[in-house]
Amino acid sequence: MRLFSCIAFALFLAAPLTAYSAEPESPDALIGQTDAVRAAIQERLSAKFTNASEARKSEQGALVEYYSIAENRLLWVDDHGLNDRAKSVMEEIGKADEYGLRPADYPLPKAGEENPDVKWLADAEIKISFAVLGYARDARGGRIDPQRISPNLDPDLILPDPLEVIESIAFRSDPASYLRSFQPDQPQFEALRQALIVARGGNPDKDIVRIPDGPTLELGVDHEQVALLRKRLNIPLEDGGKETMFDASVHAAVQRFQEERGMLPDGAVGAGTRRLLNQPHHQAASPGQVRLILLNMERWRWLPHDLGSFYVNVNIPEFVVRVMGDGKPVHTARVVVGKPDKQTPILSKEMQEIVFNPYWNVPNSIKTEEIRPFLREEGGWFGGGGWNTAVLERHNLRVNIGGREVDPARIDWNNVDIRSLNIYQPPGPDNVLGNVKFVFPNKHDVYMHDTTQKSLFAKTVRAESHGCMRVQNPDQLALALLKEDQGWSAGRVASAIQGGPDQHIALKEKIPVYITYFTLRVNDDGSISTFGDIYGHDSRMAAALRL
Repeated sequence: MRLFSCIAFALFLAAPLTAYSAEPESPDALIGQTDAVRAAIQERLSAKFTNASEARKSEQGALVEYYSIAENRLLWVDDHGLNDRAKSVMEEIGKADEYGLRPADYPLPKAGEENPDVKWLADAEIKISFAVLGYARDARGGRIDPQRISPNLDPDLILPDPLEVIESIAFRSDPASYLRSFQPDQPQFEALRQALIVARGGNPDKDIVRIPDGPTLELGVDHEQVALLRKRLNIPLEDGGKETMFDASVHAAVQRFQEERGMLPDGAVGAGTRRLLNQPHHQAASPGQVRLILLNMERWRWLPHDLGSFYVNVNIPEFVVRVMGDGKPVHTARVVVGKPDKQTPILSKEMQEIVFNPYWNVPNSIKTEEIRPFLREEGGWFGGGGWNTAVLERHNLRVNIGGREVDPARIDWNNVDIRSLNIYQPPGPDNVLGNVKFVFPNKHDVYMHDTTQKSLFAKTVRAESHGCMRVQNPDQLALALLKEDQGWSAGRVASAIQGGPDQHIALKEKIPVYITYFTLRVNDDGSISTFGDIYGHDSRMAAALRL
């Protein structure tokens, strides 16, 4: 061992000095490019972003945490540039406009960089990670804060946690599919997406039959492309006919196609007609219709991914309530909603109970705006006077203080805050809530109920309430809900209505209630129905989304 060491030392002394005086290797070469990229990412993310939104700061924090853990791999780049995962995600984000989003909102690196350096790789990794987080947030409803548009837009947004998103996408074998999963998973949203493609002049049918380049196809020609032409124009084959023969039926169909598109209807398929046959066959809709589709797609993002197998939906602009079971309407009825200055709020809550023959507790807005101004102090010959409380008597309203009913005429209304008093209307034929009340607690104190004003249901525009929703045929709505929840029959519902006052029936399973504001719907046959923007939410949302 000692002899070997001496020989090695002698060789060291004999070696040229220049061999050991070369420039040291660069830090990148010493630590490896991957580690250098990670270090550059951490340095970049540690910088403070000026004027960043709270959402952006949260996403930055998530990325700082993810990339600070040595075991967490780089997601989108390798030594050669963008990896396959990056390319699939970038392709998916590039299709954001099909889902009502804007690809430009998610900046991405340019693909195809040759011999990328550490800085480019770090920037690309960061850009794609931020784009993924921004896309996931926006797809779930994070583009705007509804409450900033109107206090009556009050959905319970369930936005994804940035760290969970980045950690989850790290181990997904198909990151593009995972990213797409943040879009609403509802048939109506998909129908709106298809309608958007059509409205922009596209073709939602990706399986459209295309006619490749070839000879002119005209009457009497026998060619294999004629079979494709039959499929493209949906031309049935007559008995005894030949699929590849350009016969009179094909000629007539081609003429119709040419006429519809302003061409000379010569019935021949040359280069020009081929080009039109291979283009999307829908004309673009007006910008207004495109905008309306986009707005309604955005509102679907405010709802949960899973609406539940059984739920209640009130669509305000449509003035309709639907009970949905397994994706199909179980019960549908007309409703009266809030006036434009007393709007019914947009929210998602859970129905907890149904009350038969309820008391009506007068809300503070009605106390202050519609009762107090009519409570007048009256003088007498000797100054005895008193208070004119006819407005309370006319509507059979009672006043309760500390659990004890009091005579309203004996209250000094000048020195009492009417909002502090419990003013209520007992059950009875004149009770404004009618026979049934449907309770889903919320901060706006709105609910659904029966009404004594049945004539309002005959109106086309039914925005007449103070914010609560008056329901036509409330007994049938109660039956639909209680049959599902507790197996009630129509007879039992009728018996409850005929029974005593203030019967609270607690639901065994809370039923989701979604109060929505959809002004456009795609029907089952593909046609579109639109409803009036009675509260002006469309215009305010369009401004916020820069549509």
